[in-house]
Amino acid sequence: MNLPFSRLLRLHATERAEASGSQPATAGSESAQPDGAQTRSPGAPEVPPRPGQATGKSAWLSTGLALLAVYIIWGSTYLAIREVLKGFPPFLGAGFRFLIAGVILYLFLRLRGAPAPNRRQWGGAAIVGGLLLVGGNGGVVFAEQYVASGVAALIVATVPLWAVLFARIWGRWPRRAEWAGLIVGFVGIVLLNLGGGLSATPVGAVILLLAASSWALGSVWSQHLPLPSGAMSSAAEMLAGGSALVLLGLAHQERFAGPPPAVSLWALGYLIVFGSLVAFSAYGYLLKRVRPALATSYAYANPLVALLLGAALAGEQITGIEGLALVFILTGVALVILGRGKHK
Repeated sequence: MNLPFSRLLRLHATERAEASGSQPATAGSESAQPDGAQTRSPGAPEVPPRPGQATGKSAWLSTGLALLAVYIIWGSTYLAIREVLKGFPPFLGAGFRFLIAGVILYLFLRLRGAPAPNRRQWGGAAIVGGLLLVGGNGGVVFAEQYVASGVAALIVATVPLWAVLFARIWGRWPRRAEWAGLIVGFVGIVLLNLGGGLSATPVGAVILLLAASSWALGSVWSQHLPLPSGAMSSAAEMLAGGSALVLLGLAHQERFAGPPPAVSLWALGYLIVFGSLVAFSAYGYLLKRVRPALATSYAYANPLVALLLGAALAGEQITGIEGLALVFILTGVALVILGRGKHK
């Protein structure tokens, strides 16, 4: 199930407009509620929502659709990335993916009348894009040359743990239900990879840890940096991060072995449209609307989706230990969702 792109753009724009036009909410105040819900003083007349403004129910629905987008789409990108790497070098392939997606989204928004980012906003987008796409995505791509896939999955699954720790810098701390969900979900990831190879070089393991922490820091810090309004923030982040990945690939002297095969081009197109334009934009929406533990819970759900897709599409068998892992992962994600509550 994919998040409707036009709906996502409207919700991005509404959320940014509300943020720029309202006073900061204090901790514990009713105005700190997520999901666009509004409160009013007793006896005050009810004010109808502005056109395009998300109401409580629609905001809950939009959050659910955004979660499904990052859960399912990013869970399905494992196979697409594998196909892309058959025809593209790692850094250049990732860089082309995000740079092309960023150009498409930027031009689309500008044609619709969205303002161009100013200098401070470009700076914020460069920081977030660098941490998420270069440090996070690029670090994982590079480290997988030295570690087994099981180790990569385990270390990437620490992203939610890193996120809640970094959130503490800005005064947020996960609730008990969120802590329980994070721990139970991580146990599920461990169970899911018990049968896989867990070999890794020290360099590869360290790079993976830095990549996971980089993605988590960028996710949390993005809530406190000056960024462009609405979906333009995702466009600027992809432009900055994609450009940096291409430069990194050139500095690393990556070369094409030959013309990319058709399957690699199709896979790259899938990653550009669904993995970046839809899912990355949905992730940006989540970072503005929900707590870090919930926004980064995709790290638990993605291996689950990949396993289920493998069973459904490729006829792969799910073992007993993998079935137990699915129960742990689903329970962990459910606990995180139940503990989402209000922004603090």
